[in-house]
Amino acid sequence: MQNHPMYIDGRSVDAASGEWFDSFNPFTGEPWARIAKGGAADADAAVKAAHRALTSGPWPQMTASQRGMLLHRLGELIARDARRLAEVEVQDNGKLIAEMHGQLNYVPQWYYYFGGLADKIQGAVIPLDKKGYFNYTRHEPVGVCVAITAWNSPLLLTAYKLAPALAAGCTVVVKPSEFTSVSTLEFVKLVEEAGFPPGVVNVVTGFGKDVGPTLVEHPLVAKIAFTGSSATGRTINEQAAKHFKRCTLELGGKSPNIVFDDAKLEDAVNGAVSGIFAATGQTCIAGSRLLLQESIHDAFLDKLLALAKTARMGNPMSPDTQIGPITTRPQYEKVLGYIDIAKQEGAQVRLGGGPATRPECGRGWFVEPTVFSGVKNSMRIAQEEVFGPVLSVIPFKDEEEAVAIANDIRFGLGAGVWTSDIGRAFRMSERIQSGTVWVNTYRVVSYMSPFGGYKDSGLGRENGMDAIREYLQTKSVWINTGAATGNPFVLR
Repeated sequence: MQNHPMYIDGRSVDAASGEWFDSFNPFTGEPWARIAKGGAADADAAVKAAHRALTSGPWPQMTASQRGMLLHRLGELIARDARRLAEVEVQDNGKLIAEMHGQLNYVPQWYYYFGGLADKIQGAVIPLDKKGYFNYTRHEPVGVCVAITAWNSPLLLTAYKLAPALAAGCTVVVKPSEFTSVSTLEFVKLVEEAGFPPGVVNVVTGFGKDVGPTLVEHPLVAKIAFTGSSATGRTINEQAAKHFKRCTLELGGKSPNIVFDDAKLEDAVNGAVSGIFAATGQTCIAGSRLLLQESIHDAFLDKLLALAKTARMGNPMSPDTQIGPITTRPQYEKVLGYIDIAKQEGAQVRLGGGPATRPECGRGWFVEPTVFSGVKNSMRIAQEEVFGPVLSVIPFKDEEEAVAIANDIRFGLGAGVWTSDIGRAFRMSERIQSGTVWVNTYRVVSYMSPFGGYKDSGLGRENGMDAIREYLQTKSVWINTGAATGNPFVLR
């Protein structure tokens, strides 16, 4: 197995401890790479390198246009190596090569978009109520940022954070998931090739408990951008708040996918199946709660089950595979545990309901596509994020009840609405408490459109114009152009 060191201050470095840990291929269940096991000393070194790059050297001397050109060059290099990076991600997280190749072909757009945006962040001249003063605003980088990414889409989630941070002029320490670090370590080689100065982008690998507290609490860190579970996000937010650090948190979801009886049913069936079984359900916006209007419940469910049964499982490197393995062994066991909980709660298994034992699944961590009917929204299977190929089907009578069920959850990341009534489309989009609402489609994202959650699904927004503002702070500048400065001790 190849060793993969960290990347700090423009150099590949081993962990200060000299330790390594294995990364496992989810399809084979076997280790395939060794990752540097970082600790507090490594995290500290990375943050200090990022701070040096922020305050001295070529990075702070660059114009915004020059930063944008570097970002554009980085996008070109990702496009050049998209296939290779996709194959690395498949080995690391078990997602389908078709999905990951498409995703890596799209990732360069983040760097093109924010590269173009870098020199278009403008301050303003304030029309004052006071004579003899000139007042204007400028937007400056917030400082050293820590980007902590999840294991389901490492390089896409890195782009969500890194592209706007660099466009804003910040420097960054990336902490990838301990389960999927290899693609980020391969990607950072392209950062160097693109010409970014040493220390502008650093990658620290290891386990959250070993490096996380140092990264989050370090006095030189100004902001944390995190994608992951709500529980971990809450801990990060609490730690950061003690030091008044900014946070962008993209956390869990339990998204409702709502189908009305006037919907185009074939489209809605396709959307419901792809909404939960794409990426093996390992996505924060998975449509894991399927709300069906009572009048079409049975017929729709029959169509959905018929389509879901045709899914091909197996080697994620095969272009014919449609559902791959669960990325990590702990997550595999968690998904199976939730399936058992659903059975105990009285939900009815209509499809799947256990580990996949098909020969084409080999020794990997596969779970059969699973559909439960007879689910009440109060059940744990409907309230808690499973993060796997498990669908809960919930009936509703009318629009009012659909809204009530959709919002009766602590999450608010995504939601889908399927209807031919344009008025209903607008009404539902307004009433559902969710950061994104898709109408007659599902799971569409763009580098141009803000993404984030309500309630326990997080803080702040990624993508679009909103994202770069998360990495900037506003300064107000006052210039006296002729106003007299009087004696402060003389009353007027």
